[in-house]
Amino acid sequence: MAMATATMMMSRMMNMPPSSSSSTPSSSSSPLATQSLSTSSSPSSSRQASSLPLRTIPGSYGWPLVGPISDRLDYFWFQGPDTFFRSRMEKHKSTVFRTNVPPSFPFFLRVNPNVIAIVDCKSFAHLFDMEIVEKKDVLVGDFMPSVGYTGNTRVCAYLDTSEPKHAQLKNFSLDILKRSSKVWVAELQANLDKFFDTVESEISTNGTSSFFSHLQTFLFYFLCKSLLGADPALDPAVANSGPLTINLWLGLQLLPTVPVLAFQPLVEIFLHSYTYPSALVSGGYQKLYRFIERHGKEVVQRGEQEFGLSASDSINNLIFTLGFNAFGGFSLFLPTLIGTIASDRTGLQARLSDEVKQICGSSSSGLSFDSLKGMELVNSVVYETLRMNPPVQLQYARARKDFQLASHDSAFDIKKGELLCGYQPMAMRDSNVFDEPESFKPDRFVGKGKELLNYLFWSNGPQTGSPTESNKQCAAKDFVTMSASLIVTRMFQRYDSISGDSSKITAVEKAN
Repeated sequence: MAMATATMMMSRMMNMPPSSSSSTPSSSSSPLATQSLSTSSSPSSSRQASSLPLRTIPGSYGWPLVGPISDRLDYFWFQGPDTFFRSRMEKHKSTVFRTNVPPSFPFFLRVNPNVIAIVDCKSFAHLFDMEIVEKKDVLVGDFMPSVGYTGNTRVCAYLDTSEPKHAQLKNFSLDILKRSSKVWVAELQANLDKFFDTVESEISTNGTSSFFSHLQTFLFYFLCKSLLGADPALDPAVANSGPLTINLWLGLQLLPTVPVLAFQPLVEIFLHSYTYPSALVSGGYQKLYRFIERHGKEVVQRGEQEFGLSASDSINNLIFTLGFNAFGGFSLFLPTLIGTIASDRTGLQARLSDEVKQICGSSSSGLSFDSLKGMELVNSVVYETLRMNPPVQLQYARARKDFQLASHDSAFDIKKGELLCGYQPMAMRDSNVFDEPESFKPDRFVGKGKELLNYLFWSNGPQTGSPTESNKQCAAKDFVTMSASLIVTRMFQRYDSISGDSSKITAVEKAN
């Protein structure tokens, strides 16, 4: 039952329906090419807000208990997240409004569902300005899974930048990535080729390959060996169950907050109404802990000796980085990327193949981070997929102080302590910023289009930003996009074409 629940949840998260209309109340025929969306300094944000008409934030939280339950049923059952946010935006004629997001009382004590929702790109940028917002314990809103899931440790993702340990842990993560860059490409390629070999074999035998489980095996081995310097093959218990262990661990933490495609009202009664005890996955978690303790000694020792962390802090944060950030994020993003390319019928695959072969050739020896610099189309396809289908749909931040938030057409007073909730799929389809926002345009970020990377928010900050100890931007932001581009590159070194969707590959045509 637990395995089925986690699999169902992950499947639903990977197949959220795309938006179907413009993400702002007023349409615009051209993108915001010359205006500035502040992402770093509150003075700039304040100047923009002061030049706009001040508006009271529309919407309400409804009657106590009744309002949150009504919104919860809309969010999970009657509407789904996209319609939930879009219908309220249209009702209030505003991209900033008050509403409730699940979970909430009575089943979740001390969880306040009241949020100020943000669904346009300009307002969304305020979520990353650490002068005016804080990120303490708001990774998934006011709800926080038990620290029992992370070895009784508040890991870096739940720390605000003002907390001293944040700098230690963020710099530890950045150091791990810097050191892993020496083996990153080689490990990715070796394990990716095993993945493709398995897919080819399955197509030959069955006529199709439902590749998700094979993809997760590839990710688990590649990430363990790159980030931890630890080979899962050395520990049979972890080698055989690692991906399933992480799926269950992720699923039970997030289950109260994510829509699930299953029978209603059973989902609301049995899946969305409870927090799940970490004891349900503690056995698997301890296996991962002992695996890192035994086979990732060098990384753990660096955490202790160079960053002043205890062994338990290092290991618990490594598990979170490996499982939640890397494995979980890639598991959501890569099927969408593969499916987008495999289902395309516009000639995109031929163009990608030509670019890859011209710059990298057909030999795997040509694969490197440097080789990506000239592959504008490959990189743009990765960015456009992240824009259309961001792996994380909701971004939260709490007001650190009173400030004015600026949307495209209005300013709003935000009070200290209020929780902001940005719905990323709509913000990334803002017609004031992105031309034809509902269309997948593979060349969107080519040439002058690279300027739009300033407004591509998928990593707790803009794509042009840099992760540091003073912000909450994903430490591996660049590794994610480069790894995705390397996967596309290797795909077209091996194949001239690939057919399928985000759940299966039905045919491959090997490159000559």
